[in-house]
Amino acid sequence: METILEKIIAYKRKETEERKSLYPVKLLERSLYFQAQPVSLEKYLLREDLSGVIAEFKRRSPSKGTINAYAKPAEVTLAYMQAGASALSVLTDEHFFGGAAKDLEEARRVNYCPVLRKDFIVDEYQVIEAKSIGADAILLIAAVLSKEEIKNLSALAFSLGMEVLLELHDETETARMTGDIRLAGINNRNLADFSVNVERSFEMAEKLGSGFTLVSESGISDPATAANLYDAGFRGFLIGESFMRTAQPGKTCSAFVSQFRELREKNKINNSVISS
Repeated sequence: METILEKIIAYKRKETEERKSLYPVKLLERSLYFQAQPVSLEKYLLREDLSGVIAEFKRRSPSKGTINAYAKPAEVTLAYMQAGASALSVLTDEHFFGGAAKDLEEARRVNYCPVLRKDFIVDEYQVIEAKSIGADAILLIAAVLSKEEIKNLSALAFSLGMEVLLELHDETETARMTGDIRLAGINNRNLADFSVNVERSFEMAEKLGSGFTLVSESGISDPATAANLYDAGFRGFLIGESFMRTAQPGKTCSAFVSQFRELREKNKINNSVISS
């Protein structure tokens, strides 16, 4: 039986071919963002004065259905940044997640922090498209790409000044990482059945070791979980649903960031006392 992920990728390949004919590469390259210098996602995640939270804008998902159908990208993402998020993630898939390229463009227009294009990227055209709409980084999903595809897509992204967050789900996918990728995302969601288990991040962190800036994705709703992930070496926390399901995502994000910072400092003090 075809999984949800397989359905998404099959549709994405067809959709991308259609977009190529509607919006040729030469047209994309005329975008005002094409000459702009991207903002480093990794640097923002590693800044001690920031939270490490990558706050996500999304309207719906295949597993959860409608999350926040009428949210406005500019309004929500600006509130996220003002709440203390280090970076933004914007879902641009329309068919399955209710997103659009213009959602990211609107977020870019009102924010100076890094913006990650969250989508199912399988073609170089989508990388160029990401640059044209103002993305600073792209997501590549190891589960749907070969090592050669990851190498080629990431090389193109780097040549355009963008960074790459490579999403991993299990130990077998680490072999597909290429030497230039520095951002490793651990998705706590099983892409076959969409179940969530945050323990996946802790397990994968031990297997990956040092050398990467780690980002934990999905299922993080408790600031205490984020604080424990921080102690385990994670510097990025991609959070969307728990913010977007509320009436005011920005305020929810602000409360999360505030509690997380308090717990992070408390843990630092406790660890310092223990080590001394």
